[in-house]
Amino acid sequence: MPDLDAFQTALQERLPALRRAHGVPAASIAVGIGDRGAVAADGVLNLATGVTATTDAVFQIGSITKAFTATLVMQLVDDGLLDLDAPIVDVLPGLRLSGAPADRGITARRLLAHTAGFEGDVFDDTGAGDEALRDYAALLADRTPALFPPGALWSYNNAGYCLLGRIVEVLRAQTWERALRERILDPLRLDHAAVDAAEAVLRRTAVGHLAPEPGAALAPVPVWSMGRSNAPAGSMLAMRAADLLTFARLHRDAGAAADGARVLSPASAEAMRRSRVRLPDIAQGVGWGLGWELFDHGGCALFGHDGSTIGQSALLRVEPGRGIFVAVLANGGGGRALAAEILGDVLAEFAEAPRPAPPEPSGEPLGETHRYEGRYASATSVTEVRRGRDGALLLERTPVGIAAEVGDAPYRTGLVRWRGDSFLPTEAEDGVRQPVAFLGDDGAGRALFLHAGRADRRVAS
Repeated sequence: MPDLDAFQTALQERLPALRRAHGVPAASIAVGIGDRGAVAADGVLNLATGVTATTDAVFQIGSITKAFTATLVMQLVDDGLLDLDAPIVDVLPGLRLSGAPADRGITARRLLAHTAGFEGDVFDDTGAGDEALRDYAALLADRTPALFPPGALWSYNNAGYCLLGRIVEVLRAQTWERALRERILDPLRLDHAAVDAAEAVLRRTAVGHLAPEPGAALAPVPVWSMGRSNAPAGSMLAMRAADLLTFARLHRDAGAAADGARVLSPASAEAMRRSRVRLPDIAQGVGWGLGWELFDHGGCALFGHDGSTIGQSALLRVEPGRGIFVAVLANGGGGRALAAEILGDVLAEFAEAPRPAPPEPSGEPLGETHRYEGRYASATSVTEVRRGRDGALLLERTPVGIAAEVGDAPYRTGLVRWRGDSFLPTEAEDGVRQPVAFLGDDGAGRALFLHAGRADRRVAS
């Protein structure tokens, strides 16, 4: 086994140049091999203040929070308080989605696996009080159009995890934050974790950075986080990279903390990382469990999650067989690409895993594009796919709603065939060329959905 201490020294020496190459203001990294750990950090947490990054700095972990919420939900199962296959309206009576009483096919299991079938990008701020999740659940009535029958497809769903957070509140008779603190953070001794801005300000805390317009220099974001109403989905929780390894070890070790305390049953820990649904062919994971995403990295089977908030990004991966853990936190720029490079380095060094080849065009002719052309929409974007004058297939995405408000940039790219109905962008976004897939059939030979993680529904030819 390679020397972890030597790897840490080399990583800390290399990180400044790597961070600059990806345009990242600050990054914090933690690598674990078995019970041992290595950490590194570099950069500036806030370009407006010049505060430097250290390994004790906390960054927002974004949607990695969903794995914490899923753990709270599975604790309810362990305690006999929740049936994963019962309609969630049994716990949240009166819940309305898609303008009607919530479909009884919407269960906690389907919310955990992102197969519930309704629009999931609803980020309304319902205030900082303890009623935030209750009020959020109420406003979903007319904000969550049905996309597909529950269980029919996978589509990433933030609102679903907010509802899971509300289920935790109802069945525990306490706020989601209090349940998180008492049932996960305290047992794991994650004392640096901050559940909101009031706690984050007491720590050495990263601020997100975005470019105010394409090509402009990065600048600190105008707000640190989104609202409390989205906390169970990932709007606020912040911690150190090393803290993520502690949480990941809990799941690798069948729900037991380092001191032997039982936080989650072995059955629930295993269920969270057993595949429930295959993902579309978009070069992300290969499947999704009850909270964890599943990956194949050069033949290494991994579980983990990614996260992004306003100008921050996060990655967590676990190779359970060898006990390899990787966490990468960044506060702007090409954080996703930086994280992918670090992950590749770690798995090459400690698992002898080849780096997965990036998606490349198949070279197949574009052919007929009637199936793909049209307008697709979600709560956060409107996307036009059309044939250009030169015959190329073009995609142009315009942010709307909260995505426009927080400064997401429009995105325009060509599309070249990758494989089947999946296409590869010619232009990178945040340093990544993320494939898209066209799914379904509207009865006239046209795709129903444009999928790049969310199922954006066709709204016009």
